[in-house]
Amino acid sequence: MLMSLLATGAAPATASPSRELERLLGGVAAGDRDSLAELYSRTRAAVYGLALSYLKNGQDAQDITQDTFVRVWEKAGQYRPQGKPLSWMLAIARNLALMKLRSARHTDLLPDEEWVLVPAPDSPLTAEDRHLLELAVNALADEERRVVMLHAVAGLKHREIADLLEVPLATVLSKYHRALKKLNNRLKGDGAQ
Repeated sequence: MLMSLLATGAAPATASPSRELERLLGGVAAGDRDSLAELYSRTRAAVYGLALSYLKNGQDAQDITQDTFVRVWEKAGQYRPQGKPLSWMLAIARNLALMKLRSARHTDLLPDEEWVLVPAPDSPLTAEDRHLLELAVNALADEERRVVMLHAVAGLKHREIADLLEVPLATVLSKYHRALKKLNNRLKGDGAQ
């Protein structure tokens, strides 16, 4: 069951059409707080998931999520619909997370109570399954974990991940498949114990 959640690559419930996000960004650019609230509601999980994949600390990821939406509020007028709005927002979050890492050099593992996003709270997974998934994801290399979270949690396509991380598509695909293989091996091994 755990692997089927990761392997499907299904977009999370927070995913929305790019046009709707562009419309909301237009509202934010015009100073509409309701548009910002709706944009936050639709994209918070993806932004938080990305920040968490970089920082491995729930509080820091929340801070970056908040800072990202402050930047979106300030810079929405500069968004150009050449790409996807979520990718633009995730690029802001990534840059903020990288700046935080450079200044603080965080290396802590994610505490148990921070795993509220992976998987979603309405998931059919048990607490034991969640714990096994947490251990398996923490065992991945940083880049592998990031690719898996961007695909499985944020709902990005592999090409979008490649653009966001500024790496070739083949690299993203390789890291994703390697990560899935590691997760599969880890979960099968832990499940047998």
